[in-house]
Amino acid sequence: MTEATENACFVRFQRVLEHIDAHLDEDLTLDRLSGVAAFSKYHFHRQFSELFGIGVHEYVKLLRLRRASQRLALWDQARVTDIALASGYESLEAFCRAFKKVFGQTPSEFREQPRWDPWHAMHERLSEARTLPLRAHDRAGDVKIARFEETRVAALEHRGDPKRVLESVRRFIGWRKENRLPPRSSATFNVLFDDPAETPPEAFRLDLCAATHRPVPENPLGVVAKTIPGGRCAVLRHIGGDDTLFHAVRHLYAAWLPASGEEPRDHPLFLQRVRFFPEVPDHEGVTDIFLPLQ
Repeated sequence: MTEATENACFVRFQRVLEHIDAHLDEDLTLDRLSGVAAFSKYHFHRQFSELFGIGVHEYVKLLRLRRASQRLALWDQARVTDIALASGYESLEAFCRAFKKVFGQTPSEFREQPRWDPWHAMHERLSEARTLPLRAHDRAGDVKIARFEETRVAALEHRGDPKRVLESVRRFIGWRKENRLPPRSSATFNVLFDDPAETPPEAFRLDLCAATHRPVPENPLGVVAKTIPGGRCAVLRHIGGDDTLFHAVRHLYAAWLPASGEEPRDHPLFLQRVRFFPEVPDHEGVTDIFLPLQ
């Protein structure tokens, strides 16, 4: 297979992934998905499995269950029955059985006290499948240089295993609600001190931040006042979920930075979460990646 032919095949199956993302609440039959790929339905499922290392029906099921788990953990207004129906299950009982098989907990148990190890095992399986044959679509031309204005933030410092980040996210969401700093009126940032792929879990550092000019009083969660300094930054907008976010970060460091002639400033990479779950589905997420420059 030539490189051009291989790329054309990847593009066809990328369309399938994007279609699944955009229509996750709908009936995603084999006929429908093979039509999106313009591929014979008699061979589509085998080609999908070969490319992604997972069957298409299993992929859709896990994607729906991951979304359901995120709603349970981070969106306490949603009823379990409504989440079950939105996940394609005709009954609450069937949803609970499928959920427990994957996560080792019932939906109610997960909502109350999530066990993150099974969640991350499932999440990593999806992430590996999604990125295995594909490449990031972020291009050098998408990178802009802009001046970031100094921003005061309230920060929850996550320190330790990156698999526990969602525990910190849950706590920070609670703190934001108590202090009336919702994302619609308080910009959301993540400061990435370390690369989780290169850092021992116990040494991993990440700040979860909400922009605010208010003083941050002492609190049991340890949320503190900090400042993200202003200055020149390379900015790359990433559309989609965190499954492919690292591709965009890699593009900045491995492709754009060496060709740009720029030098990075002594401040860690940071993200602004412009639109994110549960405001929008994962695939519609918007994240601006800021690489501080001298």
